[in-house]
Amino acid sequence: MEILHITRPAAVTGLDDFPLPSVDAARPQAMLERCPAAAPTPLVQSEAIATQAAVAEVWVKDERGRMGLGSFKALGAAYVVANDAAEGHLAGRTYVTASAGNHGMSVAAGAAAFSARSVVYIAETVPEAFAERLAQQGAEVVREGATYEASMAAALAAAEANDWALLSDSSWEGYTERPHRLMEGYLVLMAETIAELPQPPSHIFLQAGVGGLAGACAAMARQAWGQSPRIVVVEPDVAPAIHASITAGHAVDTQGPVSEMGRLDCKTPSLIALKGLARDADDFALISEDEGQMGAGTAMVAGLASTPSGAAGIAGLLALSEDQRDALGLTAQSRVLCILSEGPEA
Repeated sequence: MEILHITRPAAVTGLDDFPLPSVDAARPQAMLERCPAAAPTPLVQSEAIATQAAVAEVWVKDERGRMGLGSFKALGAAYVVANDAAEGHLAGRTYVTASAGNHGMSVAAGAAAFSARSVVYIAETVPEAFAERLAQQGAEVVREGATYEASMAAALAAAEANDWALLSDSSWEGYTERPHRLMEGYLVLMAETIAELPQPPSHIFLQAGVGGLAGACAAMARQAWGQSPRIVVVEPDVAPAIHASITAGHAVDTQGPVSEMGRLDCKTPSLIALKGLARDADDFALISEDEGQMGAGTAMVAGLASTPSGAAGIAGLLALSEDQRDALGLTAQSRVLCILSEGPEA
């Protein structure tokens, strides 16, 4: 396991024109109150994981049952579609995106709920089980490219060719409005956590792909708890999009083999998320494929069955060496918050 410690905020150039993540949790919460499928997800105290991590408490925000869609992503794209509907922008609209599964589920479910159409591009490496789940939600599923980035390029080309509405969970130059709104939806899970935790955590471990979840949660944590929680961002070592960008001091595209942490296998960061994490996170950790599997296995034994992607924050906590624990200030008195971001694969 590799950890990059920074003096916050990190010096990252080229992001002046990008907004910081929203902290307006009240807006998506108010919209969710009108959704019959919406309900808070559990916040679980895991003594088993705390014992293995040698800390006082480990709290896990369990997103596996979010709105019946199996992951935190239900809070994102569907929220954007609901906002478009409220503003009267859905007539004849087709939403198109690329996804490793969960984001596409939210796009498909949101579009179906408001009688819009959805087209989801997936890479050749995405499991067929996810393709089937997308189709069950009403999406037209198109496989194209060997990587998420290749499927994203195909989705962008289709949006331009067909005048479809691109709904990505990432952001780049000239594309910020929808992903900024989408990340705002993720604030709901953190607002629920803040309301339920008996006291602030000393440490927060947040997994990242393009960085949307981590960026939103870190921004909300800073608003609620100030500078005291130590925020650690965890990525696969073969897809270090945020870590590499923080190291370089500017956004970079990374290269590497396909990760078994498939929903985190993103080689290019979302620039809104990168800007937020450069300000809000303290440390950037890379875990191996074996460490990701170990985290998922520990979560399963603790009654929190997930995937290496969904349990990557837990894996980051458990993979620390003694020296790394000392560097992060982790002790037997520490209180740690992690997010279980998705359920197990079918």
